[in-house]
Amino acid sequence: MARFLRMTIALATAYFGAATTATAQQAEQTSFSNWLNSFRAEAAAAGISQDVIDNAFEGVTINQRVYELNDNQPEFSRAIWDYLDGAVSERRVTDGRAKMAEYASLLSVIEQAYGVDREIIVAIWGLESSYGAILGNYDAIQALATLAFEGRRTGYGRSQLMGALKIIQNGYASRDELKGSWAGAMGHTQFIPTTYLAYAIDHDGDGRRDIWNNLGDVFASTANYLSASGYRENEGWGVEVKLPAGFDYSQADAAKKKVLVEWTAAGVDGADGSDLLARFDPNIRARLRVPAGANGPAFLTFGNFDAILKYNRSTAYALAISLLSEEAANRSGAVIGGWPRSDRPLALEERKALQQALTDRGYDPGPVDGIIGAGTKRALRKWQKDAGLPADGYASASILARLQS
Repeated sequence: MARFLRMTIALATAYFGAATTATAQQAEQTSFSNWLNSFRAEAAAAGISQDVIDNAFEGVTINQRVYELNDNQPEFSRAIWDYLDGAVSERRVTDGRAKMAEYASLLSVIEQAYGVDREIIVAIWGLESSYGAILGNYDAIQALATLAFEGRRTGYGRSQLMGALKIIQNGYASRDELKGSWAGAMGHTQFIPTTYLAYAIDHDGDGRRDIWNNLGDVFASTANYLSASGYRENEGWGVEVKLPAGFDYSQADAAKKKVLVEWTAAGVDGADGSDLLARFDPNIRARLRVPAGANGPAFLTFGNFDAILKYNRSTAYALAISLLSEEAANRSGAVIGGWPRSDRPLALEERKALQQALTDRGYDPGPVDGIIGAGTKRALRKWQKDAGLPADGYASASILARLQS
């Protein structure tokens, strides 16, 4: 119903003008108010006090901008090389090195306590909030209520909205402090409410888990989350590699994991010509990733990369954190293999068209939602293999054209 109302608003704007648009928006808001009343009852049943509920939802309306941003997340909608250019910019690298030096003592304490490399903590801090300069000014309650009401992330929105109410209920933060990104992530390293409830740490023992103002709490909370996600100190995130001629790109599947010695036996070598077995544990388990397909660079990623992915389920994001961490630690994070910069990223409707084309040809990508996830890549690899193409699972404009021909 809500999606129908949003489509009605768009059509009304195009064909009937402001008056009809206002009527459609009013209908959507009425539907939202009815939904919110239902959620208020659900929150009360979960033990949230009436005072917290009333204060949290007073004056809350739909934020249409949240829907726009939800459909165009940069780590999923931009070309990975453009995303990395911004994420690992010269300014962010310079600032990261300065922050590493400024907070060396505190980071050393956190590193020893949680077993998480300091450069990874700093890289997440840098990418999530530009080292605390941009915390976000979206009202988290409004943003999460908007996501919970309608769209492809209603389950996420509902769980995080309930989590936000619990933060207020437990006295961890006030209603006014719950500000952050359009997706409800908050603080210097952008914790969503359920992550905050599960992993936030009161490092200095002042009785608050303050991820908005206290860097000790920020660093400890971030490290605690990564540690709980399986991060291991001094193991590294992975390495850029060079693949041999005629390599079977179906092996570049995130679902496949091999020990390093198996990868080197298949001809995989360091992109810089270095001996991988001399640099890393030969028995470390690694996944092969080719985020821009057969024409782009390749990476072997270890368990720590998987831990970073639990922070944000985007390969582009995890790679940005990994490369930025190298630069912050004064090691080179430059990618050696060239990106196929002549390619262009597929727009949302084109990604849906690619999924539909796979479906029409009998390859099941899962929902036609424009998200190029594991199911879509798996289906695309099957079609590429049958078509005699490198089975890299890379969704490009040329692949879409071929699928539709």
